[in-house]
Amino acid sequence: MITEAIERLRKGEIILLHDSSGREDEVDMVINANHVSPHTIQKMRKDGGGLICLAISSGIATKLNLPYMTDIMSKSNDTIKALIPEKTAYGDKPAFSLSINHRKTYTGITDNDRALTITEFAKTENAKDFAKNFYAPGHIHLLIAKDIKQRRGHTELSIELAKKAGITKAMVLCEMMGDDHNALSVEDARKYAQKNNLLFVDGGQL
Repeated sequence: MITEAIERLRKGEIILLHDSSGREDEVDMVINANHVSPHTIQKMRKDGGGLICLAISSGIATKLNLPYMTDIMSKSNDTIKALIPEKTAYGDKPAFSLSINHRKTYTGITDNDRALTITEFAKTENAKDFAKNFYAPGHIHLLIAKDIKQRRGHTELSIELAKKAGITKAMVLCEMMGDDHNALSVEDARKYAQKNNLLFVDGGQL
């Protein structure tokens, strides 16, 4: 299953990734950032419906001088500091960093704009170019992966797959939502995968 996931990600396909029943117990649509198009964003917002985020490795975050949002908040006033959670309901601190737009976007939220921000970010090699070509806040939320031994969320699982595939360690994620106002059930996500010829991956296998 993991071998097939690696091959599909290398080809630029979307896969469905389940974290675990003991954590969020959610399924995310996942694709490598280099292969994102406006059509990808459209598919994620229509068929996924959750927040479209860009997960990156800690190495990329270090190279671009990107901190966790909680680290930024910890240097603010007491009201902002009080908002920092000890941990979330599912047991981990948030992986969020900044939210960004590319400077060539207009509003930043359209399929075209979000695809542009993501694909241009994937090409960015240093902090100078990052600061020159992007601004914050924007419409693409960056997530910084921890070591998979420390945290086992979709952020870390997707970056671990990118490492194994030898592709850019920047992965786009979108949670799948159901019609009952909750996350799409694992059973229904499996049915969606089968219907749409997408690979369903159990993150526990990583």
